[in-house]
Amino acid sequence: MDTAQVREELGRIGLDVSDVTSDPISQFHAWFEQWANLNPYAADTMVLSTVDADGWPDARAVLLKGVDNRGFVFYTNRRSAKGSQLENSGRAALTMVWREIERQVRIVGEVSQVPETESDKYFASRPRGAQIGAWASEQSTVLNSRAELNARVTALEKQYPSQVPRPPHWGGYLIAPHRVEFWQGRPDRLHDRIRYRKETDSWILERLAP
Repeated sequence: MDTAQVREELGRIGLDVSDVTSDPISQFHAWFEQWANLNPYAADTMVLSTVDADGWPDARAVLLKGVDNRGFVFYTNRRSAKGSQLENSGRAALTMVWREIERQVRIVGEVSQVPETESDKYFASRPRGAQIGAWASEQSTVLNSRAELNARVTALEKQYPSQVPRPPHWGGYLIAPHRVEFWQGRPDRLHDRIRYRKETDSWILERLAP
């Protein structure tokens, strides 16, 4: 079944509270697996939204690198603008848009750093060029030219001729969800929206107006 057929079928069936699991992580896995089977190249793309020190919203695309019972994991330079914002506020939002099948997943939660051993393991799995790039880029700072960045890369390739260690300022973040919304497109913009809202250690399921 191609994406057009899946989209038509999903729009016809719709989504209700009785159609989802009691836990948003398991529900996410079910939706994500279906999407990844249709579009494996872009399946892990998501928008990370934060707020800066002056209260201005900020957003950018990042890659989802893990989902388990703790929440959602991605990796970045912790000295970057997003890293500073994550550290300062301790909160963030994620949005995944799967337009071809008219689905969205929206996540709001608390932010923490993943264990260093976890960051080490993921960094070691990255291609060598990406490892060098993590050292070379002082992310979000002003560069005088592309040549400046290229020079850093050349120097680092000589400094680390074989194994590249993980930079101490580079690592993973975990977003532990407080709210997760599953959005399913329906005809006439009468979309289905199912929200999980955490209260103490339990999830409350609610249907929202489109």
